Amino acid sequence: MIELFPRPRLLTVAGAGAALSAPIAEIPDAGLPDQGFTIDTSGPEIVLRYADDAALRYGRETLKQLRAQGDGAWPAVRIQDWPDFPVRGFLLDISRGRVPTMESFSHLLGVLRLARFNQLQLYTEHTFAYTGHQDVWRDASPMTAAEIRTLDALCGNAGIELVPNQCTHAHLDAWLSHDAYRYLAECPDGCSIAGTSLPAGTLKADEESAAFVHSLLAELLPNFTSRQIHINCDEPFELGRGAGAAQVAELGTGEVYVQHLRRLMEPLLAQGYCVQFWADFISHHPELARSLPPGCTAVAWTYESPRPEGERIQIPPDFQRLVDELDLNIAFDGFAEALRDLPDSGLPFLVAPGTSTWNSLVGRIDNAIGNITDAVRTGLASGAEGLLLSEWGDNGHLQAFCTSYPPIVYGGAAGWCLAANADLDLPAVLDRYVFHDHARVLGGVLDTVGRVWDRTGQRSFNSSPLQAALIPEQRHLITHDPDTGLVEAVIATLERALADLTRARPDSPDGSLAVRELAAAIGLARHGAWRLGRAAGLVTPGDAEMRADLATWIAKYRECWLARNRPGGMERGFGPLTSTLNSYAQ
Repeated sequence: MIELFPRPRLLTVAGAGAALSAPIAEIPDAGLPDQGFTIDTSGPEIVLRYADDAALRYGRETLKQLRAQGDGAWPAVRIQDWPDFPVRGFLLDISRGRVPTMESFSHLLGVLRLARFNQLQLYTEHTFAYTGHQDVWRDASPMTAAEIRTLDALCGNAGIELVPNQCTHAHLDAWLSHDAYRYLAECPDGCSIAGTSLPAGTLKADEESAAFVHSLLAELLPNFTSRQIHINCDEPFELGRGAGAAQVAELGTGEVYVQHLRRLMEPLLAQGYCVQFWADFISHHPELARSLPPGCTAVAWTYESPRPEGERIQIPPDFQRLVDELDLNIAFDGFAEALRDLPDSGLPFLVAPGTSTWNSLVGRIDNAIGNITDAVRTGLASGAEGLLLSEWGDNGHLQAFCTSYPPIVYGGAAGWCLAANADLDLPAVLDRYVFHDHARVLGGVLDTVGRVWDRTGQRSFNSSPLQAALIPEQRHLITHDPDTGLVEAVIATLERALADLTRARPDSPDGSLAVRELAAAIGLARHGAWRLGRAAGLVTPGDAEMRADLATWIAKYRECWLARNRPGGMERGFGPLTSTLNSYAQ
C-alpha cells in the first residue's frame, strides 16, 4: 500500500513501475494550477511536471516518499496534485512566555515544510529587541534582528515566507505597564468592564500612537524579505473608554476603529506591503470594511469546533457578561458565524483556526481537527484565500512543544486538499514522517492524551479542565462538575500513556526530547486529574505524595522547557505551577 503525506488529490496505480535507476525528467508546465504538479512513474523514465518553484519542491518531496516505498522499482503511480488554498500559514505566539531557541525553530520548520505550509508568522507583542526599548523586552529573551534575518533565510530555503507580525493597537500591556509609554494608552490606569479589571493594553486611536508604531516597524521590517505584514488590531477592549471617549461618542466605535486602522495601514501600503489584520472587530461593521483600502486582508478567527446542531457552547456567566458588554465577536458556532458578512465586503480574507493546544498541557486534538475542518470547508465555500493556523500561549504557553505537531500535520494536509486528507491517519503520519518512531508509539500517545480533556464531566471553552485544576490561580472557562468515574478513567488513560511512551523509539532530530517533554506534560495532566478527582470525592494520594509528584514533574518539565526555549518568560507559566506546589503542606 502506498502511503504519501499529504495524500494527493488524484492518484492512480499503474502497471509496473520504472527501475529505481531510471532518470527523472523535470518539465515545467504553465498549464498546471499554481503550486500544482503531476508525476508518472510508469514509463521508462520518471516524469515530474510542475507549475512553479513551489510545485517543483512539492513534487520532488513526493518522489522522495515514493522512492522510499519502492522494492527494487518505483511504485507505479500517476499523480495529479495542487492545493485547495494558495496560502497555508502557521502563526506561533512568541509573546506569552515562550520564545523558542533557533534549534527549535529548525525542528518546527521541518514539520511545516512536510505539511506544505508556505507562511510562518511569529506573533509579537514585546519580544523583538527594539533599539532603545530595552526596559520592555529585557527579561523576555527576545528575537534579535540578526536572528530574524537568519530565520528568514532558513524559511526561504524551506519554501516558507516569514511574514512579520507585530501588535500595533491592542494587547500591548507589556509596553503600557512602563511609565515611559503610559501617555500612549487609551486607559493609562486600565479599566473595569463587567466587573473584570483589565490592565492598560490598547493604544490611543490617534496620530501620536500611529507614529510610535511606525517607528517600531521601521526597525522591524527591513529584517524580512516578505512584502507582507500582520498588524493584528484585534480586541481593542478599551477603545472609547478613556482618551478616545469623546471621539467615539461623536463618530461611533466602528468609525473610530476604521479610521485608526487606515492610519496604521496606509503608510505600509504606500511602501508596497500587503497588510493582514484580524477580522473580529470589522466583521461587526461590514459597511465600514468597504472603506478599507486595496491591499489589506482580513483574517477571521475562531478556535472551537462546531457543536452538534442545536447544542451551543456553554461559558461561565461572568465571561458571558464580559462578552455582552464588549460586544465581542466570538464565533461560538464556527466559521459560518465568524465570517459573517466578510465574503460580501469585497475584502480578501483568510480563515484562522487554532491548534487547540494552549491551556491544555497535552493538547485537544479532536477539537483542533473539528475546528480546522470547519475552517477549510467554510473558507472554501466562502471564497477565502487561505488559512492561518494559530498556536497561542495563553497562561504561560505551558503546552508541550510537540503537541503542536499533530494539528500542524492535519492543518497543512487539510489546507492542501481536504477531500483527500479529511480522514488522515494522524498517528501513523506522525510516527512515519515526523518522529520516525520505529516502534509506532509516539503518534498514538499524542492522539490518546489529546482527547482526554473532554472526558471529565466538565465542559471547557478554550482550555482543558486538567490544566484548570492543576493551576487554579489561572483563569479558565469551565462549567459543570467533574464526574468521579470519568475522572478515574482519565487518570487510568494517562497512566497507560506514560507506560506506552517508554516504548517509543523515535530517531527524528528532536524525537527523544519530544518523548521526555510529553512524559512530563502527561505527568502534570495526571496531577491535574488527581486534583479534579479529589474535589469530586475520589480517593487520591495524600498531600505529601502529591507534593513529591508535582515537584518531580515540574523539575522534568523545566529541563525540557530550557532545551526547547529561551529562559525569558518561563516563570509566566512555571510561577503559577510553583504556587500549586506550595499549596501542599510540607
